[in-house]
Amino acid sequence: MTPFAPPPCHLRRRTMLAGFLSAVGAAATGPLGMAQAAAPAGAATWNTADAPTLARLLDRVTWGCTAQGALALPPQGAAAYLAAQLRPPPATLPRAAQAQIDAMAITRTPLPELAARMEAQHQAAKAQPTEDGRKAALKAWQQDMRALQQEAAERCVLRALYSPAQLHEKMTWFWMNHFSVFAGKGGLRALVGDYEEHAVRPHALGRFRDLLGATVRHPAMLHYLDNARNAVGRINENYARELMELHTLGVDGGYSQQDVQELARVLTGVGVSLRPQGDGPPRMQPALRRHYVRDGLFEFNPQRHDWEPKTLLGQPLRAEGLAEVDEALDRLARAPATARFIARKIALFLVGDQPPPALLQMLASTFERSDGDIAAVLEALFNAPEFRASLGQRFRDPVHYVLASLRLAHGDAVLPGAEPALGWLQRLAEPLYGRATPDGYPLDAAAWAGSGQMATRFEIARAIGAGAASAPVPAPREGSRADQPLSQRTPPPLAHSTYVQALQPTWSAATRNALAQAATPREWNLLFLASPEFMHG
Repeated sequence: MTPFAPPPCHLRRRTMLAGFLSAVGAAATGPLGMAQAAAPAGAATWNTADAPTLARLLDRVTWGCTAQGALALPPQGAAAYLAAQLRPPPATLPRAAQAQIDAMAITRTPLPELAARMEAQHQAAKAQPTEDGRKAALKAWQQDMRALQQEAAERCVLRALYSPAQLHEKMTWFWMNHFSVFAGKGGLRALVGDYEEHAVRPHALGRFRDLLGATVRHPAMLHYLDNARNAVGRINENYARELMELHTLGVDGGYSQQDVQELARVLTGVGVSLRPQGDGPPRMQPALRRHYVRDGLFEFNPQRHDWEPKTLLGQPLRAEGLAEVDEALDRLARAPATARFIARKIALFLVGDQPPPALLQMLASTFERSDGDIAAVLEALFNAPEFRASLGQRFRDPVHYVLASLRLAHGDAVLPGAEPALGWLQRLAEPLYGRATPDGYPLDAAAWAGSGQMATRFEIARAIGAGAASAPVPAPREGSRADQPLSQRTPPPLAHSTYVQALQPTWSAATRNALAQAATPREWNLLFLASPEFMHG
């Protein structure tokens, strides 16, 4: 096929769009029918000559293959690459990307200072003597809070696009979605960046129990699920219920309503304090003072804790105070139901909608045997023949689709900002930190394969294929066409990339025919990024 040969007849955009939307929608919920290497009987092997499979491997374990395709793998091969991704050293970003992160307020300001500043601004705004003054001051506060959330989202995108530790970045998003918080609630916009940076990111490839404990102690989670208001005599069960249903055991994990109540009692006193860091503990009885804990904004206040005996999952808890919380978390993290629930969630993320039961059992066993070592579970997954057989078959949700498109188009050149990507995620209904309910965004294809979603993806493919995320150009003059700025950009040369060349043998006849009709690089990019083959990874 010769890209950009003049089409034999006028390219009818609406006809082609309808055909692509139909093809992608059908492929999203069923097999693509792409050529696949036979799954081996034992551990997966990675033939260095199998460029399509290696490119698809990179698609799966990263946020998307760059234009280099399998050439991005080290000389040692795919197995060495996977081993390095599972236990990566500290990642170094390109200088231009790191400079954007270093300039952010969330990078330069410790969370206690930042939270205190925003709370003082909020209180000062509410204390304005006039209604107009209050409205103006509250509007300024809201804008500053949104800017903090925007910084966190931009930092996430920059790392996803350019970090060499791609699996770490991908699993950070996975766990942020699993332990989801909604930035739009209360003052969470000031907290969500630190939540990702210090509660989730350090443990994304570590032990599940450590990750669980870090989320339990972070003010973002405690505010979001109302445990900051949970105290003896005023029990709030919200966090306890989600901690078992969504974070550990799963809805079918064998716990009862009594277990929810008992865990809520365990969590009494686990909360947040905005008092100045230098202040001592609040006044309390000497017998309780030794149990008081303050770490940044986290506070365990023993005066608010229920000290009566408790039973969880049929067994008594023997510790007391904050140690009782840790004992409960140990029990939840090591329950067989948690191993099954987390194994299935990881398989849905990295394999597809219908992971084979034998694979799920193997992953759950690895989780239990390794005491929740996330890297060990992923290593077992990558060695499974079912994983290899799934490559190229998983429908990309919006975050995967936008980031994969940008990594292919601009993975070797740092973009001037992440705002376009965040706008596209908003349009596709999967904005970062934007899930209002605590269940996180769905991972199945059906949730993202509707006709409206596909039409929006087509428009985003058009923008990315034209280079819309690259350096800004002057605004169009009054009366000029709305798409003039896109025409002033240089489209990325996707058709000539190593990645595209590697995947070409796997394309369907319909995709080949559509691409053959493209008259310009911009048009070719649009059609490729909107193709069923690129919608899957």
